[in-house]
Amino acid sequence: MRRHDRRGIVTPDGAILSVHTHVDPELPSDAPTLVLAHGWAVDHESWMPVVEQLADEPIRVVLWDQRGHGRSTLGLRRAEIASMSVGHTGRDLDVVLRSVVPPASPVLLAGHSMGGMTVMALAEQRPDLFGTRVRAALLVATAASHVALGERTGEAAVMRLAARGLPLPPGGNARIRALVRGLFGEDADPADVETACEQVAATKLTTFAAFYGALLTVDQRAGFPALERVRVAIVAGRLDPLMPVTRARALRVALPHATFVDIPRAGHMLPWEATDVVADEVRGLLAELRARPATV
Repeated sequence: MRRHDRRGIVTPDGAILSVHTHVDPELPSDAPTLVLAHGWAVDHESWMPVVEQLADEPIRVVLWDQRGHGRSTLGLRRAEIASMSVGHTGRDLDVVLRSVVPPASPVLLAGHSMGGMTVMALAEQRPDLFGTRVRAALLVATAASHVALGERTGEAAVMRLAARGLPLPPGGNARIRALVRGLFGEDADPADVETACEQVAATKLTTFAAFYGALLTVDQRAGFPALERVRVAIVAGRLDPLMPVTRARALRVALPHATFVDIPRAGHMLPWEATDVVADEVRGLLAELRARPATV
């Protein structure tokens, strides 16, 4: 049975990351590790439906709250918020790997939404890890560039207020909750929608604003060459309004060796909406990881 360990890890720029490891104490150090990166404005708990589906897999599971989310600190002063980039999260992932994953353990990285960009950022920053330590990647409801932000009336103005630490205008919180509901597809469980709303409501306004700016300009295509060295699976929802399925198909074109699944009635919140599909993709990648040696 896996035990849960939580620890705080300090990044070079001073952010404190809340890192969670789920592992059977008897698991050998060279068993695979699944590292899960969550999306913007939720926290590591968004991956727990998938983790629970994988309870029978002999793996180590590592999750963390991305900087500024959950129990992790942002690591930047208010005057520095405009400098936030997805590159910060890639460097954080590198710190997590070095801090809690045994050196002998082959790694499967999985990222949802901004978490997928985190994986691509690491691929750009540390290509030497791919094909050696990192052996597979799962990209869920994500994109390398051209995120669908900035298209809603008043959205940018709300984020500017948040970045300055000012309260939202009347109806701002209700607008955010409506946005979260709109990220789900046609068959969403109301309990999952409410859980997601609670996680988003708990996210600090400065974190919203910092990563909003980062996502508007994100471009992680420089990570593609490293991803070509490992097995890759891409999962998308056809009704995703934030990371449109066209962006997932662009990933598939850029990474032609990747497998690709698009789910007709699903939206953006696939760890909740399509738990079975995502867990099955993890199982498939783990099977290939165990069967294939490192490539470089």
